[in-house]
Amino acid sequence: MAQHAPIRVGIMGFGQTGRQIYDLASRSEDVEVVAIADIGNADILHYLLCSEVNEPERHTLEGNFLVNPRFRSRLLRIDRPAEMPWDMFGVDAVIDSTGKYRSMAEMRDHLDNGAPRVLLRTLPLDGIDRIVVPGINGDTIDAGDRMISAGSATTTALALLLHILSQRFEIECGSMTTVHAYTSDQALQDYAGSDFRRSRSAAENIIPNSHEAGQWLGHILPAMEGKIITAALNVPIHEGCLLDLNLVVKDPAVTPEAINQAVRDAAGSYPGVVAVAEDPIVSSDVIGNPHSLLFDAVGTIKAGDHTIKCLSWYENLGHAARLLDVVRLYAELDRKQEAA
Repeated sequence: MAQHAPIRVGIMGFGQTGRQIYDLASRSEDVEVVAIADIGNADILHYLLCSEVNEPERHTLEGNFLVNPRFRSRLLRIDRPAEMPWDMFGVDAVIDSTGKYRSMAEMRDHLDNGAPRVLLRTLPLDGIDRIVVPGINGDTIDAGDRMISAGSATTTALALLLHILSQRFEIECGSMTTVHAYTSDQALQDYAGSDFRRSRSAAENIIPNSHEAGQWLGHILPAMEGKIITAALNVPIHEGCLLDLNLVVKDPAVTPEAINQAVRDAAGSYPGVVAVAEDPIVSSDVIGNPHSLLFDAVGTIKAGDHTIKCLSWYENLGHAARLLDVVRLYAELDRKQEAA
């Protein structure tokens, strides 16, 4: 088999997701991170990376370069897409992991500065070329796609579970609430912000929040368009999230065990992406789990004839892995186009 050149990736934003993408790439055989843009001090970025990963000694700082056994990554103190000279680094794709630059105009700044493609780690603000969830619609990608989103950790978990269940059961409607760890854009103490509830301390409160997954779900699963409403509860834990999905199914004969077995049967088709927990786990048990969906078989219950409640777990590491999977999908498509 021919050996392909590594996929050259740039990262904007070296927060938790950016650091996870970097560490996963350093342990891969096919992806190299060649440049990282973040406003943070290089010493502190290196310190944070090493504090979070296994084998922290693998990652060293040499001047303005992060170095691991596979590649060197240039660190640049740049905070805006319009300022980052991606053309200097020969990137194949840029992953914007800031969570801030979500509009088409901001994504276009990456392209104008030399990025052949830009991939958001979160949902977009407006229409872009495609939202891609590997395992669901990865076969729909087009070589002309330039502005792409990989959804979000919550969106991916929800879409995967709905995709699996809708192939076996007819779903009439449903609601999803993600019980979500607090995020870096929340205040740790009460602080006046743009939203009343999000101005309250994330470390002290359960904070009801909206979630955009329902708005974009039809782009990933057209059959679910308008059928699922979504919301969030941000809770005072730092990692580990719970997906609480309530579904109205057409067939009154559907049982909790039938739901569980459908996910068990499907999990083998999503290696490393979907798994089933048979034990009564809690949020701390999912920390470090690389799956995008860890279905909780203990948590499935039924109310009345048509309502099923399902629980599933996930955390950010799985989403970082899926971002790299999306990069790989496009790299493979490009190779096929070049060979044609």
